[in-house]
Amino acid sequence: MNEPVRYLSRDDRVALTPVHVVWEITLACDLKCQHCGSRAGKRRAQELSTDECIDLIRQLARLGTREVTLIGGEAYLRRDWLQIIREIRDQGMDCTMQSGGLNLTPERIKLAADAGLQGLGVSIDGLRPLHDEVRGVKGSFDAAFKALKLVRKYGLTSSVNTQITAGVIPQLRRLMNLFIDSGASNWQIQLTVAMGRAADHPELLLQPYQILTLMPLLAELYSEASDRGMLMQMGNNIGYFGPYESLWRGHGNDRVHWTGCNAGQNTMGIEADGAIKGCPSLPTTPYTGGNVRDLPVGDIWWKTDELNFARTRTTGDLWGFCSSCYYAEVCRGGCTWTTHSLFGRPGNNPYCHHRALELSRQGLRERIVQVEAAEGLPFDHGRFALIQEQLDGTTVAEIDSRDGLAATAMPLRGNNLVQITGGKRKSAKQRVTQIAKLEGLILCRGCRRYVHAGTVTCPFCAGDIKALARTHQQKMRQARRAYNRLLQLLPTTSA
Repeated sequence: MNEPVRYLSRDDRVALTPVHVVWEITLACDLKCQHCGSRAGKRRAQELSTDECIDLIRQLARLGTREVTLIGGEAYLRRDWLQIIREIRDQGMDCTMQSGGLNLTPERIKLAADAGLQGLGVSIDGLRPLHDEVRGVKGSFDAAFKALKLVRKYGLTSSVNTQITAGVIPQLRRLMNLFIDSGASNWQIQLTVAMGRAADHPELLLQPYQILTLMPLLAELYSEASDRGMLMQMGNNIGYFGPYESLWRGHGNDRVHWTGCNAGQNTMGIEADGAIKGCPSLPTTPYTGGNVRDLPVGDIWWKTDELNFARTRTTGDLWGFCSSCYYAEVCRGGCTWTTHSLFGRPGNNPYCHHRALELSRQGLRERIVQVEAAEGLPFDHGRFALIQEQLDGTTVAEIDSRDGLAATAMPLRGNNLVQITGGKRKSAKQRVTQIAKLEGLILCRGCRRYVHAGTVTCPFCAGDIKALARTHQQKMRQARRAYNRLLQLLPTTSA
């Protein structure tokens, strides 16, 4: 069976191939979403011309990109969007698209399919009242489901994307049933992040301690969805290293787990005016390495510190809880986008399952409180204080994002952006060594938490790692024998 084009081989990781590119081809949009990080609505002042887009596509193909996902705003509101799809396919790359689905008419979907589009994801963020409220347009829920069914009708792979806001958690199971009934093959989930308009609506944001409720629910839904033919996929800001990590990353493959932010390593984000970032979700400042109007894409990819930061990040760049975490060297602070949008700097991610579990064991939890509003620009963010408190809500400490230390007062206001310094670029040999090190975790069969290779006693459940592994292997052998016996007992049919 062929691997999906987004599958990252060791060669991809060593060579730093930009396998997947997410390209905002316009900021024009027909929705008014409360959680929109780019504040989409109007076109950017200097969006790339058709000729510039064609040249950019050819540069991406030469860099080794295998899939380009078109986003907006709404990609279909750009007049040459079909020409862009055709060129991507002509250059041998896969092409997919994400949409709110408000005006995805049968004609538009058919034209996109004829141009070579292979998959189309529709964003649905709650049952009808919640979705319409969050998306800012009455009727957007019904339009999204209509589009989802049309996508399947015209032979495209259909998927759904859902942002986890505080209000959607009780609705997730009902939503899953609706998605399966509509024929969606994939359901991608990510946490809403305090960027753009979401920073204007902090009530939408999940509190870090709610991760303890969310993760077991997602695990239940994952198993149910899988049994019914739909694959749940967790975004890069959901995790990390709790008992479901192998489910989120490896879909049950115990050897696969989170290995750090992938921005600028195998993913790239492009803004409609030609700005290049290591991830489409990152703030424009300070993560833009350059513009394709000024530099070739290859030069921006290889030579700029702004795209190099995740390649050279070390535990020395972490702060707060993450700096002394058991998984610090492998995880390196989780999702950069999530943390930077909260605190104006990466390296201390409160939306971590392992972290929430460990704090809970100590009778503690974390909460975020906005202390500075966003400016009102695309991909902007405000600033939040991180409150550590007892499980009953009694405040223990407030964390200052400037130094990661407990503070007795709210953090001071002011410009909190940090200079991105990429450090020295690693050689291919150094990257092979680093990747081997990142892969050096094994699963404890007692609590399903990852531990470092060579660990004798699990630090989380106190189990004997080798003994638990032997018991697991014995159970697997027994299960295989039972399965084979069942096959033998089943009646055979004659030709």
